[in-house]
Amino acid sequence: MEQLRKRLTTGLVAVLTLASSLAVGTLTAAPAQAATRDGVCDAGEFCYYYNSDNAGSISDHPAADLADYGTDPATCYVFRTAGKAGYNQCIKNNAASVWNRTGGQVRVHFNSDFGGTWDTVAAGAKRDLTAAVKNNNASHDVTPLRTETCKNSFDNPRTCAGAVSWANSKVGATGWGGLCDRFVANAYGHANSGSVSAIVHWGQIPSTHRNAGDRSVPAGGLAFFRGGEYGHVMISVGGGTFVSNDIDGYNRISTATIAEVESEWGYTYLGWAQPWFQVNH
Repeated sequence: MEQLRKRLTTGLVAVLTLASSLAVGTLTAAPAQAATRDGVCDAGEFCYYYNSDNAGSISDHPAADLADYGTDPATCYVFRTAGKAGYNQCIKNNAASVWNRTGGQVRVHFNSDFGGTWDTVAAGAKRDLTAAVKNNNASHDVTPLRTETCKNSFDNPRTCAGAVSWANSKVGATGWGGLCDRFVANAYGHANSGSVSAIVHWGQIPSTHRNAGDRSVPAGGLAFFRGGEYGHVMISVGGGTFVSNDIDGYNRISTATIAEVESEWGYTYLGWAQPWFQVNH
């Protein structure tokens, strides 16, 4: 009887030891669980909300680039906070607000594969997405942010590099007084842009090829402004420098910066666009 009691006591101790070990393991695993996509916006994550004002179901993501959210309900990234509006719906083209807890900037893109216009969300920002990508979100990248380059995909007679070379060769020339949109079209080998003015040109470019508010304009990109009756456009030659008509005197081609156009003319910078022209669309 004594031996039986001893065996039972030993077995009970073993079971209690195992249970204690499992409990410790569970407690230890909790911080790791906080880093999973659990519908809670934890430190280190970038989070989408289904509704404006950071309301509704949450889709939380680690600080890593994500090129495509997917649209198949069986495999897409979804909002994961149960019992909230939007729960289990795909996040692509469905996010209204964000909270950036990654510690760096995050850029939300209109297109998959980090394309199209974007909204750059500062570290710590908790707000609605801008109108350009609100409920039109398809990908995002995190610090260090990707840099979009000028694209040779619009059937222009000259490439981006060729247009830059041509524009640089015209510094000091005359003949484009009041004809900024024609100048950038000439840079790309067109006789004209096909638009009646720079501001009309900006509005005709598909939003997927415009980058509203972004001042990091690659060489070959077209920088647009609102102001006066016709607006203004100039071509980037890289490094924050542009070639423009009229900024250094009417009818004269010179180098310029975005800040110069803003300060000297009082124009409002709209953003930059890929070399898309109405003339060949």
